[in-house]
Amino acid sequence: AIESIFGRLGVAVGTELFDMACGPGFAAARAERLGATVAGLDASADLIDIARQRAVDADLRVGDMFALPWGDDSFDAVTSFNGVWGGCTDALVEARRVIRDGGRIGLTFWGPGRALDLRDWFIAVGTATPSIGTEMIGLAQIGTPGVVEEMLHHAGFGSIERYGTPSIIESPDAEALLRTMRSPGLVEPAIAAIGLDAFDRLTLDALAHCRADDGSYRLVNELTCVVATAT
Repeated sequence: AIESIFGRLGVAVGTELFDMACGPGFAAARAERLGATVAGLDASADLIDIARQRAVDADLRVGDMFALPWGDDSFDAVTSFNGVWGGCTDALVEARRVIRDGGRIGLTFWGPGRALDLRDWFIAVGTATPSIGTEMIGLAQIGTPGVVEEMLHHAGFGSIERYGTPSIIESPDAEALLRTMRSPGLVEPAIAAIGLDAFDRLTLDALAHCRADDGSYRLVNELTCVVATAT
């Protein structure tokens, strides 16, 4: 998904790129290797610490994507990989503010694709923690055709392209899988509500269908990708 979005945005030597909700910096590090000048922001200080080890030259900050600490027209391109969801229109307004006219934005999120091995896990987390489940349903509305397009139009973007791409999560064993599934910020309230042991059991049960005979896990999910131009 990162390679696909970067290719469409033309991320290369000299591109000034901002990665919104950059997490542990995987995309930021890849952009640096392509020669881009990179900035990133995430709400989690722990993830920013990891990102700074991966993308050592990037301007990475802890902060709020609804109030970006950069000036107007600062970037050629903005990306967010599974960081912008339903209800985040104001974050897209901020993205438009910091992107130059004619610049492009690229987003990914879990969509309504047929291939979504994580579906049972999302349902299990939502069932175990009903209040979080309600929040997840609201966030997932971005996957409904037309929703992200309306969000982007409202924020000042046009020429919107929407497509799907596979995203594969591979883990050599159960412990590696659990570390992966504990990492998104979205699950922190669920872990706090039901406890880490219960969360781990829920995860292994929900993803048992993705376990191979050798104990490894392979999850195939279709991501929705959207690219738009700042008008």
